Amino acid sequence: MFFQCFVAITLFYCAHWQTYVSGTLRFGKFDVTEAQFSVMAIHLVSAIFGPTVWATKLPLLHMELRLMPVAMALSVSFIMCYTDVAVILSGGVGKNGSTVAGTSVLSPCIPIALVVLPAFIIYQKSTMHVYEKHPCLYIVAFGMVAAKVTNRLVVAHMSKSQMEYMDSVLVGPGMLFLNQYFNTTFNEYIILWICLVYSVADLLCYSRNVCNQMCAHLQIPLLRLASVVQPRHHVSSDGAAVYVS
Repeated sequence: MFFQCFVAITLFYCAHWQTYVSGTLRFGKFDVTEAQFSVMAIHLVSAIFGPTVWATKLPLLHMELRLMPVAMALSVSFIMCYTDVAVILSGGVGKNGSTVAGTSVLSPCIPIALVVLPAFIIYQKSTMHVYEKHPCLYIVAFGMVAAKVTNRLVVAHMSKSQMEYMDSVLVGPGMLFLNQYFNTTFNEYIILWICLVYSVADLLCYSRNVCNQMCAHLQIPLLRLASVVQPRHHVSSDGAAVYVS
């Protein structure tokens, strides 16, 4: 589940990465949406038949059923990743082959690396086996972090602005990392919940700020109706009605 979810997160980021480089969002026959539906199907099978169904031996291939989604995911992910990387390395539409913001085409790899690598390291080094005991909580927490980073990449492409490497949402994974660095001073389960709450709050604040900035620029209200000023009128000396706003 860790592999499937983080591969889908990375591929979704790569799709917008190549958009940030080329200025064009490309869609394939089997793309990010199909990959996400595949992950949903795997979770649905686990929910209906139980996790033990993946230990079933396939009669002809003499292998466990759980290896089939992994093999399919690896094959499709490699093709999708190769397509995106080929676009990225071919150069961008900016000056001297740079991105739409005039930055290096490889610069967006740093923000996503600061999400995926800590997630893997914390999962491997956890003495309390926080991922094995709470996999959904762990993936949702880091999924919120990845969502914030991906949203920033989309906004950077649309506004043709530089994407900063560091972000406030990385404080969440940083808490887990520092807790392990100091020999797990606090319960990792509690720290993971704090990471989730903080990441969700940070993502919501960022989304609110972006929406407010867009509405202020377009001069439109957000999720509210603009007040309508009713015109007032009075009768002039000659009997004609005069309207005053």
